[in-house]
Amino acid sequence: MQSHLYKTHSVASLGHGAIQTPDYDDTSTPEILNPSWMSTIPNTYPLSDVTIPGTHNTMALYGGSLAECNSWPLTLQLRAGIRFLDIRVRNIRGNLTIHHGISYQYAHFGDVLRDVVAFLREYPTETVLMRLKEELSDTRDIYEAAVRYIHEYAHWDLLWHSREMPTLGEARGKLIVLQDFSGPDLGMHYNSLDIADHWKVSSLQPEEVEKKWRSVYIHLEEAAVGNKNHMFLTYSSGASILAHPNALAKIINPRLHEYLKAYVGQRKRFGIITIDFPGANLVQTIIGFN
Repeated sequence: MQSHLYKTHSVASLGHGAIQTPDYDDTSTPEILNPSWMSTIPNTYPLSDVTIPGTHNTMALYGGSLAECNSWPLTLQLRAGIRFLDIRVRNIRGNLTIHHGISYQYAHFGDVLRDVVAFLREYPTETVLMRLKEELSDTRDIYEAAVRYIHEYAHWDLLWHSREMPTLGEARGKLIVLQDFSGPDLGMHYNSLDIADHWKVSSLQPEEVEKKWRSVYIHLEEAAVGNKNHMFLTYSSGASILAHPNALAKIINPRLHEYLKAYVGQRKRFGIITIDFPGANLVQTIIGFN
């Protein structure tokens, strides 16, 4: 795997007061890039047996500290090794704009697709999983608009057109939509995964943070021994008016990294681990379990 790693000189991109540690990074450039890490995993592995780093609210780069969940643009998230994207679209008369709550993210669904297409073209050994859901609007009808965007900014064959779990060989070069909306099948159903997403963390008081960490810990322990043909998804992220995503991530990310480092060198399957403001070393630790 080492041969795919690149060090970046991201110190130059440290914004005012920005922090870059092994666990937490709110700068604009990841410290390490690992764009083709899936190339070393055998084709026969079911995708559910791969341990995958992801970002929560992948495109939430704007809107102040309550709305922002990441600081690396999508192109660099993918190159850093992120393979699960959490994409939220607002449907305004068929236009799918990217939102986190009321905060517009200066992008639309086509921008996301364009970046994924370019990345998979350059790195055809990889696959990208994308949870897609409606945010802020309440039309409950994004299927037709999503299909239109896929035809316009990507291509139909880019998608994995099945509810079944692919092997990595079948998934390479594909975008796997984890469909979190109604309508005909566009990919796999998001709710078919075993998910822990206890996102409401009412404050940064130690007992509240501990409650959040316990939910992450318990689900990762379950994933490690669970059915390898079933995909597990654990969100380490959380928020509230008294616990902004960056503040919580500064506490949770080091604990997550510490927990994972205790297993380094062992072949463990943790499924998808979704993080706010991940540090590049934490991402590499997750990848290392493969």
